[in-house]
Amino acid sequence: MVPKMTKDFDQIKRVKGELILPGDKSISHRSVMFSSLAKGDSIVYNYLDSADVNSTMGCFRAMGCEIIKEKNILRIKGRGLGGLQKPSSNLDAGNSGTTARLISGVLCNQAFETIVIGDESLSKRPMKRVIDPLTQMGAKISATEKNTLPVTFTPSDNMKAITYELPVASAQIKSAVALSAIHLDEETVIIERLSSRNHTENMLGLKVESEGLINKIYVSKRNYPLAGEYFVPSDISSAAFFIVLGLVLPDSEIIIKNVSLNETRTGILQVLQKMGGDIQILREDIKAGEKYGDIIVRSSKLTNIKIDKEIIPNIIDEIPVLSVAGIFAEGNFRIENAEELRVKESDRIASLCTNFRRAGLTVDEFNDGFELSGSLTNDKVIFDSFTDHRIAMAFAVLSLIIKQGGTVEQFECVAISNPLFLDQLGTLIL
Repeated sequence: MVPKMTKDFDQIKRVKGELILPGDKSISHRSVMFSSLAKGDSIVYNYLDSADVNSTMGCFRAMGCEIIKEKNILRIKGRGLGGLQKPSSNLDAGNSGTTARLISGVLCNQAFETIVIGDESLSKRPMKRVIDPLTQMGAKISATEKNTLPVTFTPSDNMKAITYELPVASAQIKSAVALSAIHLDEETVIIERLSSRNHTENMLGLKVESEGLINKIYVSKRNYPLAGEYFVPSDISSAAFFIVLGLVLPDSEIIIKNVSLNETRTGILQVLQKMGGDIQILREDIKAGEKYGDIIVRSSKLTNIKIDKEIIPNIIDEIPVLSVAGIFAEGNFRIENAEELRVKESDRIASLCTNFRRAGLTVDEFNDGFELSGSLTNDKVIFDSFTDHRIAMAFAVLSLIIKQGGTVEQFECVAISNPLFLDQLGTLIL
């Protein structure tokens, strides 16, 4: 068990320098999964060595996959179609919703029974959203009365392709269905009415037909992953905390290299640019279907804007730190259509509102978002991370900006997505 950490932050005047951040969490998860499912040897470059990704590795190791770490490289010997082995104990997804939900699509197609468990936080998060479509495909799945972990997968002889329309914009649901469909001869069609992260489509080379905001995604055994090499761009969700610091603090300039520029992930850049943020792309490249490049961020005068419903799925993880930027922008910050925040590592709407009230802001909370107004009036605030990594880092950023600094409790949870956050921050403080 990781010891609890209370972290004090003093105000800093500016940030300057260059960052090369660890790999994107979403792409790291998928690189491990696809390499483990493929037959033979794969290499993953620049993966994210975090608690969540380690949970995915642990699950596939337990099913017979060989995964070796070498600095920032993973060497993975995958088992191939039908080659996974029955684990000797329950598969532990830790705190990782991505692990639990995506691996569900794999496990319902295996010839052995498996039980997936998680930590206390993950065990409260909804699994019905993946259980429903997988059950429609013929999976035999049982969960708790509230459709949470632990979840048991029993072998089924009735798995079949389906046409499935996503009830909410969710890359995790979409990917769980796709990971089931790659085990089947017939073609499954997944329909999404609002675009969500498309890493699974890119990395498996799935056929996608788009008409306006509606995407139709086609997947079958023809898309089963092959062994190969993956390069994981730097995580734009991790970069967002430093981007906000660079925009808000005066006389600041940061270059972030090799960051993901996937079109379903750059919503945070688009919103901040519309708010007046000076963010420029210096270089772009593409590997394995994923766009990445270098960006430069400079101090800017920000103005809050109306944030459209359509972009919410693509900024959902960045909303905590975006709301911090909103405090220092002209006008009130308001977010709506973000009810998905209620079922993250914490109820992020409640977590954010609680901490902003502690700082003295006027907060109007509603079911799918909140509005911030007023001024920061309280000194040396003690913020609660609610053991949620993105809440912890968002209020670290706020603490670094406000005059008296601040304290974040249970800061150890940042290891879930970015264990090197404090080291990275240290390189930018002059």
